[in-house]
Amino acid sequence: MTDTDALRERFVRALDGARSPESGTELPDPAPYADNLLARWREPQRRYHTVAHLTAVLDRVDELEEYADDPDVVRLAAWFHDAVYLPDRSENEERSARLAERALAEAGVPEAKAAEVARLVRLTVTHDPADDDRDGQLLCDADLAVLASPPSAYAAYTAAVREEYHFVPGDAFREGRAAVLRRLLDLPHLFRTPYGREHWEATARYNLRGELEMLSTPAPPPS
Repeated sequence: MTDTDALRERFVRALDGARSPESGTELPDPAPYADNLLARWREPQRRYHTVAHLTAVLDRVDELEEYADDPDVVRLAAWFHDAVYLPDRSENEERSARLAERALAEAGVPEAKAAEVARLVRLTVTHDPADDDRDGQLLCDADLAVLASPPSAYAAYTAAVREEYHFVPGDAFREGRAAVLRRLLDLPHLFRTPYGREHWEATARYNLRGELEMLSTPAPPPS
């Protein structure tokens, strides 16, 4: 089985877990929906927000699913959370959420669950779920888990983010990236699940502070 086949199966299982057909109702084939999403995640402008990131988020959702109220809804939110991604646009999460609402309703997901997927996608703007939002906490933890990577993997992550924003001048990128890091560091907790707090919080904050320090260090003058 190829990686694409395996991912397609993961989408099909999540979709089947979320939709509840009425007796005698024939539901659309889920494979085209999976293929459309995979094509989006493989668009050429992506360097970090790729199929590898999607797979990592899905893996973390599987790892932490005990903390969710509806793991399949969270899995679908992971599939859609960066389905629309243009680095020079600011409304990617909103457009991704609207795509989820349309596609999932068409695919046979009940309206309430499709709306919940869209809500979770929108939550990835702030990564600041409420204390009683178990599904939101799981999705945000899974999405931010990369921040707790070992040094070489964290360096690769930051390099990929910079490549996605290659069109932004260096000073402007450093200023914008530093603002993102400060916003994350200002959160009371980066991770909300018990596992995330225990295993990821300290390492992620160390990585973020280190990157912020590097961004704040003036570049040496050209020789």
